[in-house]
Amino acid sequence: MARRDAPTPARPTPSEPIEVLVVDDSAVVRQRLKAIIESDPRFRVVTAADPYEAVAMLRKSIPGVIVLDVEMPRMDGLTFLGKLMRQHPLPVVLCTAQAERAVTALEMGAIEVIAKPDWNDAGRLGEWSQALIESIANAARAGKIPVGEERPATPSEHRHKADVILPKLPYTSRAGAGERMTAVGVSTGGVQALQQLLAGFPKTCPGIVIVQHMPAAFTLAFAQRLHNDPRIAIEVAQAKQHEPIHPGRAIIIPGDVHGVVRRTGLGYRVELIDGPPVCRHKPSVEVLFRSTAQAAGPYAAGVIMTGMGDDGAGGLLELREAGGLTIAQNEATCVVFGMPREAIRRGAAKAVLPLDAIAATIMAWNASDSGTWY
Repeated sequence: MARRDAPTPARPTPSEPIEVLVVDDSAVVRQRLKAIIESDPRFRVVTAADPYEAVAMLRKSIPGVIVLDVEMPRMDGLTFLGKLMRQHPLPVVLCTAQAERAVTALEMGAIEVIAKPDWNDAGRLGEWSQALIESIANAARAGKIPVGEERPATPSEHRHKADVILPKLPYTSRAGAGERMTAVGVSTGGVQALQQLLAGFPKTCPGIVIVQHMPAAFTLAFAQRLHNDPRIAIEVAQAKQHEPIHPGRAIIIPGDVHGVVRRTGLGYRVELIDGPPVCRHKPSVEVLFRSTAQAAGPYAAGVIMTGMGDDGAGGLLELREAGGLTIAQNEATCVVFGMPREAIRRGAAKAVLPLDAIAATIMAWNASDSGTWY
């Protein structure tokens, strides 16, 4: 791939579909993906059998989004992704069942990673197809391409509120000062954002609980990658049932359950609860923030970061009303400003900060005598 200036994808008018380039060595898979993606009129699909063919197509036309396979004979997807990010940065959705490669792709700059489906499982293929289209829409928005309105929700896509997991209740004060903790919610663009955020915390930081929108198969590998990152001083692990929240440690809610913070004496633990998606996500930031507001109130900080949609905006407002410190990442440092924007619009954020200022702000709050310092 010869070096040239990074191209800009054509910006379609509202009446024009966004071009999606599917790169996969299987002709059958290419056609199935094409049919799924083009079932949404916002998109039209062109296909390439491998990265070399994709490069030839990129010389003629720049797509809005690339959907990329990993296992291909002449050049694997990660090698192609690395070249693409250096020479032709474009929004990429990687399709793989390999967790380590999924996390690597997100670190390299892929906007979304989606687990490969079981094509023989017709019962779950519809749900997977919806997730693929949502990932493509998120990638397009991250590339600053207007996507237009989403398709009307079907009955199977009914949008649940946090009430299906736990009712809305006020924070009740306790005798004595409680430990402090931090709850973080993040989605599209979150892998690199979390790496930078966690690298800013010392080992004396309050315990951290994280919801990152990510397929269930990938969260364990992601937690392990963060734990082994030499830039991060604190411990990082995937959360286990009833795990205590300790200072100097961050735990990531697994990708197939909701994470609920519970009070235990002057501290906290995490309860993992099954249930329907909330705000279209499981785990849901909304559930995490609501439970944090109820369990910790003024002893909690909540951070909503880069991501599409509104998951967590209502819960962050509940946390602010309970006396907690609430922070939204600013637009300039977000890959996608959707979640923070909605939280700001609702008045949920006490502070709107660049990514590199969030950890220091939480540490200053942690060192203060009162949660009203800000």
